[in-house]
Parts: sequence; C-alpha cells; structure tokens
Amino acid sequence: MSGELKVLGACPLDCPDTCSWVVTVRDGEAVTMRGNPDHPYTRGALCVKVNRYLEQTRAADRILHPMRRVGPKGAGRFERITWDEALDEIAGRLRAIVDEHGGEAIWPYVGTGTLGYLQGCEGLAGRRFWNALGASKHWLNICSAAGTAGLTRANGTAGGMDPEDFALSRLILLWGTNTLTSGHHLWKFIQDARADGAYVVAIDPIRTRTADQADEHLAIRPGTDAALALGLLNVVLEEGAQDDAFLAEHTQGWDDFREEILSHPVERVAEITGIPAERIRALGTRLARTRPTAIRATMGIQRHEGGGAALRTIAAIPGVTGDWRHPGGGVAYSTSGHVHFAIDARDDLLPGPVRTRVMTRLASELDTVRCLWVYGANPVGSTSDTTRIRRQLAREDLFTVVMEHFPTDTVDYADLVLPATMQTEHMDLHAGYGHLYLLWNEPAVEPPGECLSTTETFRRLAAHMGMTEPSLFASDLELAEELLSSGHPSLEGITLDRLRKEGWVRMNYPKPFTPFAEGFPTPSGRLRFPPAGQAYVPSYATRNAGRTPYPLTLVTPAPHTFLNTTFGNNPELRRRAKDPVVLVNPADAAARGLESGRRVRVHNDAGAFVADVEVSDRVAPGVVASPKGRWPKFSPGGANPNAVVEERDADMGRGAVYHDNLVEISPCDGP
Repeated sequence: MSGELKVLGACPLDCPDTCSWVVTVRDGEAVTMRGNPDHPYTRGALCVKVNRYLEQTRAADRILHPMRRVGPKGAGRFERITWDEALDEIAGRLRAIVDEHGGEAIWPYVGTGTLGYLQGCEGLAGRRFWNALGASKHWLNICSAAGTAGLTRANGTAGGMDPEDFALSRLILLWGTNTLTSGHHLWKFIQDARADGAYVVAIDPIRTRTADQADEHLAIRPGTDAALALGLLNVVLEEGAQDDAFLAEHTQGWDDFREEILSHPVERVAEITGIPAERIRALGTRLARTRPTAIRATMGIQRHEGGGAALRTIAAIPGVTGDWRHPGGGVAYSTSGHVHFAIDARDDLLPGPVRTRVMTRLASELDTVRCLWVYGANPVGSTSDTTRIRRQLAREDLFTVVMEHFPTDTVDYADLVLPATMQTEHMDLHAGYGHLYLLWNEPAVEPPGECLSTTETFRRLAAHMGMTEPSLFASDLELAEELLSSGHPSLEGITLDRLRKEGWVRMNYPKPFTPFAEGFPTPSGRLRFPPAGQAYVPSYATRNAGRTPYPLTLVTPAPHTFLNTTFGNNPELRRRAKDPVVLVNPADAAARGLESGRRVRVHNDAGAFVADVEVSDRVAPGVVASPKGRWPKFSPGGANPNAVVEERDADMGRGAVYHDNLVEISPCDGP
C-alpha cells in the first residue's frame, strides 16, 4: 500500500456514542484518527480516551504472538510459541475436558471490550463454535441487565427515545448519568435545547462534572431513584397534570400504580432519598408543567439491588405525563432495542441443553469449570469479588485461555495467551446504544505481529479440531450479510455494500422519533405500570445502612480517563488519572480523623483496596466514591474497588451491584 488513504471506521468501546471515525493511512501506516465530521452524532469529536487509540495500538506492551505460561499462575511469565503449537494444545485440552467433564465445563467468558457484532459481545463472535462444542452459555449481565429487564417489563423493549431529540426537550433530567464523561456527544443536543430555554437537572449521588454544568443538582441517596420517581409523580397528581387520555388509551395497571404514587408523598420520599422536600416538590411542579420532558438514565443508575424496579418506575413517568406523545419526550436508556439484526448463534448445533453461567458470578461459578476462555474482558480488573476470582484462577486444574491486546491482570493467570487484533486491524459491524445509526468498520492497516481477529481465531480453531459445520467458517463479510438480512423495516435498503461505501447509515426511523406515541411493543400494546408493592425496591445499602459495621455506601463511577479497564495501561492517561482517590464528605472525614491526601484502606468482609482521601462535598454524608477502571497491578496494594463489590444479583436480569456496597474507611500506613 502506498500513498494516503482515508478509511472510515467505528469506535468499538463500551460507550453509547459509538463514534464514526476517519483514519488517515500513509504508506500502510495509520498516522491520524479523528471523529468523522459528517456523522450527525459524532460531529467530528472523539473523547479524551479514544483520541489516544492509535497510540494504544502501537504501545510497547502490545501482545503480538501466542504465549504459554512458564511461571506460577498470577506471575505473568510466558514464553513465545507458534500458532500451531497454541492450537494443538487448545484442541487437545478442549477434547479432554469434553470427554471427562462434558462441554458445560467450558465457559466462554466474553465481555464488553468491543461491542462489535462480528468481533465482539453483541453478535456472533465465537458463539457457533462454542455451541458445536456443547460449552456453557454466557450471560453478559455486567453492564445493563437489570435496567434492560425493568424497561422491557414496562415498555416491551429497553429502546426508547432517539437521543438526538433531546434538542426538542424543555425539561431534561440526567438521572444517574455523567454525560460529559460517559457519552459526551449527547451534550451538544442538550445545549441546543438549552438555547431554546430548556432546564437541565442532574440527579446523581455525586456532584459530577455534568452536575456542575446543569441548572440544578439533586444529590440523591444511592439506590433510592424509584422512590424519587414516585415522589415526583405524587406532585404531578397533586397538580392534576396526568395525561388522562394517554393513561386510558396506552397503559395498564394505572389504578393500582396510582395508589402506589399516593403512598409516597413528598415528605416520605425526602426521608428516603435524602433530598429536601421543597426541592422534590419544586422539581415535581416543573415536571407537571413542562412538556416535553426527556429523561436520560444510563447504566450506573441500575447497578444496585433494586435496579430493575428503579428503571421500570422511571419509565412510568412519561406514561403518566403523556410525554411519549411529544417529540423530545420520554426516556432514553439504550437504543439497542431498536436494532433488529438477524443474529443466528446456531443453537441447533448444541448436543443438548446446557447451563447458562452468569458473568458477575465468576468467583463462585468457576467451581465446576475446567476451561475458562476470556475475550473482550478483564475480569480480575472488572468483575465482582476479585479476591475470590484470583483464588479460582490460580487453580492448576483450570485451563485458562485469554485473547488480549495487553498483559492485563487476567492475562497474568492465563495458561495460553492469544494475540488479538484491535479495531483498526479488522472488519466489524456496529450499532450504537446511544443513537440510531449503523456503522461499518473497515480495517485501516494490517495486524501487527501474529495478531488475529476473533472470528479468524475461531475459524482456525474449528479447522484444527476437525470440525466441518460450514457455518463455523463463514467469512466476516458473509456474517455481516447475514446480520443485515432480518427483513425488518428499519433495515430496508441498508446493504453491506452501502455501509462499506458510506461508513454509516441511519436506520429507517423518522426524525423526530416518537416510538410509543401510538402504543407499546407489549402483548397488550400498552405500557405496564409496576404491580402494587413492586415500584420501589430498596437497595442493599439503603436497607442495611446502620445495621452492619460498614456504615458508608460506596459507588464506583466511571472516570474521565479510562473506559472500564480499557486504556488502564496507557502512560499518559494513567498520569492524568493520578493516584486512586476516594471521595469522602467532610462530616465523614472528620468523624474518622481523615484529611485530604491521607492514604486509607477501604474495606468490608469481601476485601479491601487502598486509595488517597479527597475530602469533598461532591458526595453527601454516608456516601463515598472511588472511580473504577484501574488495573489492580497499577494500584497501591494490588487491588481496585471491585475487591469490595460483593457477588449479589439485582432484582431483575441478575444485574450487577457495583453501586450497592457498604464499606468502612480506615487509615493505613502502607504504600
């Protein structure tokens, strides 16, 4: 390849914005990357993290060749081997495990390292191969499962508003979401709305950078969001502002839900949420009188024991106010529910029924696993109860294979490490969960070293194991054609040739988009209000505060510098992130004799991590916050906040509980 090319691609990372990017390639080398200025949502901008993506692809610690462990598990010592040697060993070990323990003893553990429909967790990556082998299924519940379940019970889908329609809103509630850090492209549409007089409220336990820019911040007690929703609706009823026609035509269960609302007067809700009654009443009055109102609620809001109920109850708000009638009204959580690809994992290849293993139960479910195959994931850095996970990964009878770009903490425990391509080096098909565009990622450069894509790795492994099922060997282009062949009206006219030429295409949804103005995709065609007594489910921390020796509720927000644990090894982003901190309210700091800069141990019965105190009124009394995303090996004490996150399930979808843990903070003298 010679000369200069502009290659269109898409960001693969776990962010709602799924940016369109343009890579400039000169003489076969990617020299620049920028946000695509022609894309209506990206608008030419990438985030502070992805601006370093090309640098990351060339990092000195990039894994370029297959490797075999030569030291004890956890030591991270490996020797280089060939692909044939790696595939020989894998084939032999997998056959032996299936013969002795059955296919269910194999756990393909895929995470959100890429959201691609070819190479990542959203679609086909490896699933046909694992089905042919009879491996356990994998429940990817780590991110959004509780909220998705709650919204689906309400609306029949987790899909909702087109985020671009926030430009039409007159009241915007940013509920449990730090837009300027996690999905900053939405802010442009919020600014458009503000220019027309919209009022913006941030509802968050932390006064985030987004809360700083909002017109108002309500510092809610973690896990009490559903109670606040009921309190706001109580004011709507007081004002007589419910949309009786919409309620009659498009909802079910209103009489019982109305009683639930009436049982949550503002004064009671103030006691539950920690928000002053007069501020709840003021916002409720504003909600009653302002159409359209848009609610942005993302994944952080549902990572607690009552997360499903919280989203289901928040989803009820536009059902009561009738905001679904209006462009710019409703709830935006994830647009994934509007994506209708034809995903065929070929479950017919399974030899029989198999168990489903739950991602956030890795520590306990590994008891019956003999092969753990990790891709797109770094569970030692990202998953609950990491102390027990490390103990499990150290087992000699557990054969662990990790497909990775860099030597993560999880890689340190691998028996075999396989070098994986990054986004500029392979094909993929994407659909954002924060907009309504499909994007094609064309490879810009050849893979370095011996890196292989996920799809190619499984094609080669299937061949090495003597499998003959044709669907296991479908090319990336064939897989993409399959995905686009569902026949759903939203995909009409969107061909692979068109996507490859244009880079991105909006699905066939109108602008503006009012998805439920005429009904809901439920069996009755109506929004289903929560049954009596199920609207507000207290979180574990809310329910048990003051009953345990751990009086502080820990939340672990996304930082500005890392995306989950992606970029956790980038030297410049690590420098910007500085040392890990835990935000502590002045009252809680004074009670423990703590000052800013003091190194402390944050602990509970599950484990502990070390951080430096930052005394700050950005968190309320009783709440502490420490950002997620650091690699444990780069953290003082060798642990990050997941060491104190318990293996518990949310009320719906077996969702994760990263913001629902009780801890104590004690001074420490160690490094």
